[in-house]
Amino acid sequence: MKRKQKKKENRWSGIQSLLTDPQPKRGQTPKKEVWKINKATLWYYPSPHKKYNTPLFLIYSLINESYILDLSPGISMIESYVKEGYDVYLLDFGKLGYEDGDVSLDDYISIIQKGVKRALIHADSKDISLVGYCLGGTLAVIYAAIAQEPVKNLILFAPPINFSETPIMKKWFASLKNKEINIEDLFDQHTVVPARMVELVLRLAISPVTFSSYLSLLHHANDREAVKKWRLFHRWVKSHVPFAGVTLKQLINEVVRDNKLINNKLVIKGEPVLLSNIEANALVISTEGDQLVPEILTLPLLEQLGSLDKTYKREKGGHVTLAMTGKIPKFLQTWLAARSELVEK
Repeated sequence: MKRKQKKKENRWSGIQSLLTDPQPKRGQTPKKEVWKINKATLWYYPSPHKKYNTPLFLIYSLINESYILDLSPGISMIESYVKEGYDVYLLDFGKLGYEDGDVSLDDYISIIQKGVKRALIHADSKDISLVGYCLGGTLAVIYAAIAQEPVKNLILFAPPINFSETPIMKKWFASLKNKEINIEDLFDQHTVVPARMVELVLRLAISPVTFSSYLSLLHHANDREAVKKWRLFHRWVKSHVPFAGVTLKQLINEVVRDNKLINNKLVIKGEPVLLSNIEANALVISTEGDQLVPEILTLPLLEQLGSLDKTYKREKGGHVTLAMTGKIPKFLQTWLAARSELVEK
């Protein structure tokens, strides 16, 4: 009886800490700015015990801030890469202003290409490993298909690629496919879609996930570390950024509605985006509990890649679970180490 009472007191203490404790710090892995263009910044995270010459180049989504990859010490994917001996470069696209309404998908691919070139020079490396998360994985695939730079490895976490069908927002998706929805009016009013509007759309898509997050908080409220982790994650979930209307229109019309990427009909910078052109060693990862990017949006990519070395891995967890474990998953650790050049001793 006393144990139950103590647990109950600890739970309410944990919930009270949401109101009384200061916001926990985020993104604490040491980094340096090495390049900047418009709102985008290339961050460099040096490994203090460098083991591999092949650096990692991380690309995150255009929807949320990228610090989910460096949430906090002990729950940071970037920290785990650095500890494992990899130098890491993160391309942070930043927050657009209303003056950036004409930024297109083509522009983002150009930024990635310039960032990769800058990272290769900075690292003095002959090749690079490209790591794309969510929509950042979609961008990584598009870039890799037209890249002239030496991309040795391509690692993709839940990239939405194939839109032949989707189990979420089915009525909206069907109306979009049938061209019953006119999104042009929206972009005429918002050349840059406000962050608040991006958040509302995503909440409609994943409302059950949002609700279950609060249930998880109540269940683990007696654990101060779990509450801290929840606060960091919840803050990130709400950290949406403005979205360029031109880019969103391209993604919705060409990548989603017309499904051009998986069908090799997308054109970027005047070049056809042919997935068979991708010859990098490829690792594509999805998770069983991902309600935002289910497997059907990702798995068909494997058949299209021109890579001789390609692996598909399905893991337990949700959309960002693997970014919050604080360590590199064993399968990724083994796969990447075998395909990265060791530092000569």
